[in-house]
Amino acid sequence: MTTRRIESRPTDGLSYSPTEARYWDRAGLDKELERVYDICHGCRLCFNLCPSFPTLFDAIDREGDDVRKLTKEETWRVVDLCYGCKLCEVKCPYTPRDGHEFQLDFPRLMMRAKAVRAREQGIGLREKLLGNPDFLGKIGSLTPGLANWGCRQKFQRVIMEKLLGIHRDKLLPDFADETFDSWMKSNPLPPAPAEPAAKVALFPTCFVNYYNPGPGKAAVKVLAKNGCDVKCPRQNCCGMPALDGGDVEFARKQARANVESMLPLVRQGYKIAAINPTCSLTMRKEYPALLEGGEVKEFAAAVVDPHEVLWKLKQENRFSRDFRTTPGKVAYHVPCHLKAQAIGFRSRDLMRIIPGASIVTVDACTAHDGTWAMKKEFFDLSMKSGEKAFSGMRDADGKVMATDCPLAAVQIQQATGIRPIHPLEVLARAYDDAGFADKVPPPAPEHQP
Repeated sequence: MTTRRIESRPTDGLSYSPTEARYWDRAGLDKELERVYDICHGCRLCFNLCPSFPTLFDAIDREGDDVRKLTKEETWRVVDLCYGCKLCEVKCPYTPRDGHEFQLDFPRLMMRAKAVRAREQGIGLREKLLGNPDFLGKIGSLTPGLANWGCRQKFQRVIMEKLLGIHRDKLLPDFADETFDSWMKSNPLPPAPAEPAAKVALFPTCFVNYYNPGPGKAAVKVLAKNGCDVKCPRQNCCGMPALDGGDVEFARKQARANVESMLPLVRQGYKIAAINPTCSLTMRKEYPALLEGGEVKEFAAAVVDPHEVLWKLKQENRFSRDFRTTPGKVAYHVPCHLKAQAIGFRSRDLMRIIPGASIVTVDACTAHDGTWAMKKEFFDLSMKSGEKAFSGMRDADGKVMATDCPLAAVQIQQATGIRPIHPLEVLARAYDDAGFADKVPPPAPEHQP
């Protein structure tokens, strides 16, 4: 009996956009899972990136190298272990980005699988809550002290674990005493310069708004220091947490609201600067797949990381070097979603400009990745998977820890006891006379012939 060969070229079930009807076809999804699993098993470049790949390879090995013998449980275990870091898409040689005929995008295939399952089986309470951080943030911000106290109580955490499946030992971020929105109302943005160096519409993100306004405040200070016209338009969550749970329709609703709110500024020449790399990645890469039309592409093309704006000023010799204090040695963690945007490590490069600063780069995933590490069934595995990043940050022995990703910062704090600050906060403090304990060293005397 001849065994049917699995073709590596796309099946008629290929789709990475929920705007297409075949995206939701279960039979088409199954064809693509089989095809992609077979390609990945033969390639194995991503064997050490996340738990999905060793789990997949081991399962196919047990079945005599035949992906068609995988059980339903084995197939979906791979899906559930994908936490969307996107590093496999960066490493893969077979992607649409590379124009390869295989058209393989593993993270988007996993996202599609979760979306199809959610449509078939419904979206659970945990996924609905974690997928709507604006709702959780508004509730917690009503009485932040009480909410934070409750999240630290062992009994409350046991109940939370049983009812919502959020691990009792997972470190949760504290709600801020004052949201970034509230701070903005009492601290108006600086007036726009007559000839701004850049026009920036700040996207502080829901995390900054409800949990850690520090990076938002630092962004305003640093951008203003560098002569930028800064605005902060109405916005909501980028939608990635909803996509994590398969809730595509809610993610689309959030995406539409952001595009409608900020597109007028884009058309006035403003860049949308998202403080969190996950948000900039989502708006840049996922919005055009979630929504149809030229407007969303126009919006996505204007999305940047704030350090891209500052780096461009540096290239034009317009970046302020008026640093007063220095952080010294900085242990800097590179977020996966920053790497996936292929824009370089601009935050690291800008921190290097501070006199007296030295940067130790830690390039490893912390395995927090959206809501994945919070879940009861994945928390322990997330801590194990992130150990390379945790040990790298410890071993760097920096005076300061920094990362662009607020959830990576929470995960690093869980492992090390130290919460990294955002690179924008490093820059803002270095501009301040009292920002760091050490003053900027004086310039070396000029050599006299």
